[in-house]
Amino acid sequence: MADKQIERFQGRCARTDAPLNEGDVFYSVLYEDGDSFRREDYCEKSWDGPPPDAYCWFRSRVPSRDEKPKKKVFVDDNLLIEFFKRLADDTQLVRQQFRFVLALILMRKRLLKYVQTVTDNEQETWQMRFPKNDDIHDVINPRLQDDEIESVSQQLGMVLHADMGEFSGESTDSEPTTEMEVARDE
Repeated sequence: MADKQIERFQGRCARTDAPLNEGDVFYSVLYEDGDSFRREDYCEKSWDGPPPDAYCWFRSRVPSRDEKPKKKVFVDDNLLIEFFKRLADDTQLVRQQFRFVLALILMRKRLLKYVQTVTDNEQETWQMRFPKNDDIHDVINPRLQDDEIESVSQQLGMVLHADMGEFSGESTDSEPTTEMEVARDE
């Protein structure tokens, strides 16, 4: 799992190579790259919307050096659900791990309910449903160890929060500076 890290903020525009300085608004795009994701950041001046092959994108701002990191970042529940559903048919291990951790988050938020476990050829699958409907969603249990769950959670935090440092789950009353949109098949 360690070799499947999502790239961190590099501080330069992928299109113009211009530096992204304190206070600058920028856009990050995740692209499917084999069994993982590739990240590119774009300055606001070069942004003309998400590329057609983007998996998802988000808008953020480079914090000032004196600015305390925001501890609480709000992510819309619908965004979590959309990301969870989008990963449903993906067979790549990294994405199955992402989906499993998303399922744990959604369960903790009481947005997803455990129904039962089905085991087939030693593959454990959790059947789950959203309380608002009866659609069953199969979630493969990749049998992650605690340290792997932590690693996937941090990567997921970087994806969902445009994190430029370590992701922290501690909460304060800070407002978010990040918007994210998952690309949708139309």
